[in-house]
Amino acid sequence: MSFAWSGPVLEGALVRLEPLERRHAAELAVAAEEDRGTYAFTWVPRAHEIDDYLDAQLARAATGRLVPYAQISLATGRAVGATSYWEPRSWRSDDRLDAVEVGFTWLAGSAQGTGVNAEAKLLLFRHAFTQWGVSRVDLKTDARNSRSRAAIESVGARFEGVLRNWSRSWAPGEEDRLRDSAIFSVTAEEWPECERRLTDRVARHLPRTD
Repeated sequence: MSFAWSGPVLEGALVRLEPLERRHAAELAVAAEEDRGTYAFTWVPRAHEIDDYLDAQLARAATGRLVPYAQISLATGRAVGATSYWEPRSWRSDDRLDAVEVGFTWLAGSAQGTGVNAEAKLLLFRHAFTQWGVSRVDLKTDARNSRSRAAIESVGARFEGVLRNWSRSWAPGEEDRLRDSAIFSVTAEEWPECERRLTDRVARHLPRTD
């Protein structure tokens, strides 16, 4: 069995994930300039850096290591952030995709706490497990980023440990330094429970129908 390493549009009730394109630049520039108080350890471009940000992400996509998305709020129809599949890994001879990371994620301040992040993870995880048949999905963050770690754990991912000097630091003033990365995962066996938890979280943000 072979897998198609590409990014189809993924749509839920709160968010639509569209393959990242330059047409998203203007809206992402606005989103990135909202309250930036939560971005201390996360790579989020300033408005004037959006073109360079897109160049970097699309260059990574061209190597086959990244499938980047724009996160589109269905309430406003505007891009409110970005996320990606990253680092596909396959070890078996039948060319199945065994593991993938979800990362490079950020959201505008106004979209945080609205259920958009939970549903984006639900859509990405579901596609990886049900369409690609992966055995695990990874997530990682700066080990010092307690807010991000709590958010990752809240979507049902399990903490696996800290890898020291594992990847580039995005913290201000730490250019060209390495960071310790906290590693989390969801396995195929854990996915049904994770899916239930994420579905319940998204439901709390949907309009009541009764």
